[in-house]
Amino acid sequence: MSLTQSQLIEQLAAKDETISKKQVKALLGSLTELAYQEAKNGFTIPGLGKIVLMKRKARLGRNPATGETIKIPAKVVLKFRIAKAAKEAIGGVAKKPAAAKKVAKKAAKKK
Repeated sequence: MSLTQSQLIEQLAAKDETISKKQVKALLGSLTELAYQEAKNGFTIPGLGKIVLMKRKARLGRNPATGETIKIPAKVVLKFRIAKAAKEAIGGVAKKPAAAKKVAKKAAKKK
């Protein structure tokens, strides 16, 4: 189960007794505000991950209620890329994409 904001603030304040809950809350608020301001340039939280802009192309979709084909316009979206250290912290090792595995198999067959 994930932590709520108040639980996160409480745990961070308890970890370092020199910082009050009020100061932790203000710090998290400032960090969030800074992330929103810098999102268009990319924003990195060292050891955790980074916010990056992704451009999605226009595409055709389907209205699930009617089955009608609709045009979905191009747009810019934000994505959060988890840092390798964070993935390794939970025991997940970065795996090769399926396409890379196929290329490796073909190369092995040629030898």
